[in-house]
Amino acid sequence: MKKSILLLVVLFFAQASYAQVKDAAEYIDYNNPFYGKILKSLGGDPYKTRRVLKALPTRTLPLSHEEFTTVWCNEPVSQGRTGTCWSFSTSSFYESEIFRKTKKEIKLSELYLVYYEYLAKAEEYIRTKGKSHLGEGSETNALAREMKKHGLMPLSAYSGNAKNTPYLDHKKMFGEFKALLESHKARDMWDKDVIMAGVKAILHTYMGTPPKTFYYNRQAYDPMTFMRDVAKINPEEYVNVMSLKRFPYWQHAEWPVPDNYWHSHDYINVPLEDFMTGLKNAVKAGYSVSLGGDVSEPGYLPSKSVAIVPTFDIPEDYIDENARQMRFDNGSTTDDHAIHVIGYKEDADGKWWFLIKDSGSSARNGVDPGYFFFHEDYVKLKMMTYTVHQNAILDMVGRVIN
Repeated sequence: MKKSILLLVVLFFAQASYAQVKDAAEYIDYNNPFYGKILKSLGGDPYKTRRVLKALPTRTLPLSHEEFTTVWCNEPVSQGRTGTCWSFSTSSFYESEIFRKTKKEIKLSELYLVYYEYLAKAEEYIRTKGKSHLGEGSETNALAREMKKHGLMPLSAYSGNAKNTPYLDHKKMFGEFKALLESHKARDMWDKDVIMAGVKAILHTYMGTPPKTFYYNRQAYDPMTFMRDVAKINPEEYVNVMSLKRFPYWQHAEWPVPDNYWHSHDYINVPLEDFMTGLKNAVKAGYSVSLGGDVSEPGYLPSKSVAIVPTFDIPEDYIDENARQMRFDNGSTTDDHAIHVIGYKEDADGKWWFLIKDSGSSARNGVDPGYFFFHEDYVKLKMMTYTVHQNAILDMVGRVIN
């Protein structure tokens, strides 16, 4: 009995001591050297620093992607000055899927499906007479939607960079794209053929027009035969998961953000614990995941390549579906970045870190350029949707009501 009491006392003080370890914070002049490099190469204005609050973590942090158990993936690449993280992350995801299925190391063209997504944005804007959202962003499930119609293409067949700039740059192109569409809205003129001809002319100038056929390994393909016969990808096999308390669980629901401009209801809405369990089980079983959510927090630390939830935000035991939904409703959680989960590691206390492959410029400024390390608490609180092969979460898919 005395030993049991002593053990309880030791455990109590150990827990109390752990609870007292708090993260501090400081204001810093945030800089993004890699984005500054992009701007300089494109002849743009210098990157402007801004004053931001950032956490000073007390925990031990990962330092290299070599610490993680990983799937195969191509090396990280930059999306340049574009809002196309949704395509870069999910194209990388499909590259890993191609390798998982065929053991082929293929580099896909990220801009091939961006081209068709811009056309789809214009068509939706015309259909709704200017009511749909116009932005460079989209969602991770946009690729499967476009793949069903347009297939896939290797990077060797289409770079999407007709201007041959040192980094991809869509600022001027999208400005012209948006101005064209808005001018027709202002005049209430909705001749689809006329508008789409103008849109295609803009995309052709900056991106080039994707070829209808191409050679790969000395064999002729079109995008559909390449997807079917070489990549062995069937877009029907991929599912999308979200977790918001506001919608019924285990049903399909719309992901209610501006970049879901086509109001997709393809998302399986599941309880938060199932959202996390499905993600962990998938990664542990050798699948990768295209993940989307918020990267604008004090615990998002590019200089250290980590994303954590600091103790001054919310204690980890209080991160639940209510905290998650509240942040989404009040706008502190936004849908601003998509990334590729390629690995994991577990701490001594059983907590997970996810290895992230990231095309964003901030990921190039840390301890392991091109990669980020997301603590599971950050994913649980701030990352909102993911795309994954259905076989990775078959038990979850089987519970869906509609």
